[in-house]
Amino acid sequence: MANEDALARISTRHTPQTQQSRPNEVRNDAGGYVFQVDDMARLRRFLMIGVDGGTYYVKDTQLAADNAEVVIRLAKTNPIALVDEIVAVSTSGAAPKQNPVLFALAIAASEADEAGRAYALSKLSAVARTGTMLFTFAGYVKQFRSWGRGLRRAVGAWYTDKPVADVTYQAVKYRQRDGWTHGDLLRLAHPKTSDPDRAKLFDWILGKTGPDDAASLAETLPLVGVFEKMQALGAAGNVKGIGKLVAANPTVPWEAIPDVGLNSAEVWEALLAGGVPQTALMRQLPRLTRLGLATGRTGKRIVAQLQDEKRIVGGRIHPMQVLVALRTYASGRGARGRGEWTPNQHIVDALDAAFYTAYKAVTPTGQRVLLALDVSGSMSVPIGGMPISAREATAAMALVTANVEDDYTIVGFTDLKQTGTYAQAISELAISPRQRLDDVCSYMARLPFSGTDCALPMLWALDRKMPVDLFVVYTDSETWAGDIKPHQALRDYREKMGIPAKLVVVGTTSTGFTIADPNDAGMLDVCGFDPAVPNVITDFARGEI
Repeated sequence: MANEDALARISTRHTPQTQQSRPNEVRNDAGGYVFQVDDMARLRRFLMIGVDGGTYYVKDTQLAADNAEVVIRLAKTNPIALVDEIVAVSTSGAAPKQNPVLFALAIAASEADEAGRAYALSKLSAVARTGTMLFTFAGYVKQFRSWGRGLRRAVGAWYTDKPVADVTYQAVKYRQRDGWTHGDLLRLAHPKTSDPDRAKLFDWILGKTGPDDAASLAETLPLVGVFEKMQALGAAGNVKGIGKLVAANPTVPWEAIPDVGLNSAEVWEALLAGGVPQTALMRQLPRLTRLGLATGRTGKRIVAQLQDEKRIVGGRIHPMQVLVALRTYASGRGARGRGEWTPNQHIVDALDAAFYTAYKAVTPTGQRVLLALDVSGSMSVPIGGMPISAREATAAMALVTANVEDDYTIVGFTDLKQTGTYAQAISELAISPRQRLDDVCSYMARLPFSGTDCALPMLWALDRKMPVDLFVVYTDSETWAGDIKPHQALRDYREKMGIPAKLVVVGTTSTGFTIADPNDAGMLDVCGFDPAVPNVITDFARGEI
């Protein structure tokens, strides 16, 4: 049009998300301009979420390389802070999988200066708490360094500093992983010990004992004696004998039981009576159900243990582990279609309750909350290599908040229905805290999606004159659609509604991007699935952080 004023189209208050509005904005992998998180924030995302499966826009190999670069940079510039964060995430139960923390520790033990490497290796036992974690660390560390004196000493200390009974348990429970065995590590570390019992254990691990030593071993190392008897009974197909042996030795780990025994209801009854570790119990629910143990006395025992707060918290059970168990068990079908079972409703309900328990006691904000869930195509990627998508996991987390808040609304970036100015890209979701988690996850997986415009929650609320004190957006920050940036939309909402609203951005991938303006004290970026997130959101909303 000839008379159109071209200058009227230029604005610094409203900027399309595909354009840079500030020098500190960077281009994300979807083509939008957002903010860069600092190295420590990105480290936390990597440690808690990992890179398995990549993202919708970036392959896992590239995402892994990008995060490794961050970890290496921290190892060279701030190794103590790096290691402290690794230990904090690992020991607090903030990560559903331990591979990222073990990988990061391997880098710290290799790429830091001498003092930094020594500090990292001094924390090996704190991070690699089990035999399988130690094997994983050993696999990672060889990617960055050779077996020098410091590494040999640290691995050797893993075997010499623990009580003999604890090392014996680890040797029996975790015998090999990813091509590594305890024998491999003992030969590489060659630790010295003056303890005769520990020396016998090392000889047994290294295969230096024979049939003539069986009686002495059983007397000195009872668990080793039980293990050897178990293997002999398994080789003979004596299931009844295995069951009796388990009943008489309730501390024996289930991994020590031969396959013929693991397919026996009698053996599992004995194991359940002795107390199966919480993670193992969740993984074995399909097997237990197929064996007919999900009902009656054993069924009640299973339900009680699944909901036991002490076991959940003490076992460092991450909520996402519970969600995976719930989704898998409720589906009645194993991964890739292997194995089927009829889910027991009491167990499904127990897993549902366990999810909320894993998030511990969540304090309500007491404010008006709008939860906005990114359900776009980029959120369909599995998180951390687990069989649940980011959009399903965010819905589950939103339910945690919805269960404690009195005044909340949940919307999604979807064209589910058309009401109002912004209906084609954002809609209120039919999610109720009274629904079971697996039902909500199924509902979320079926939603149609549109381009992610994270400014829409503020625009949607403003269009309806809806009073909101706290906006919570769950997203991978791969946002690009829209004619206004999220931080600009929040500013407009505050000005026009006269409400000092805050925005929390919950990141669901380990990319380096966020829509939260680091210069705005009323905006907060947090890592998605840490069990502490709901209460962090509450503290921020109340001005306590």
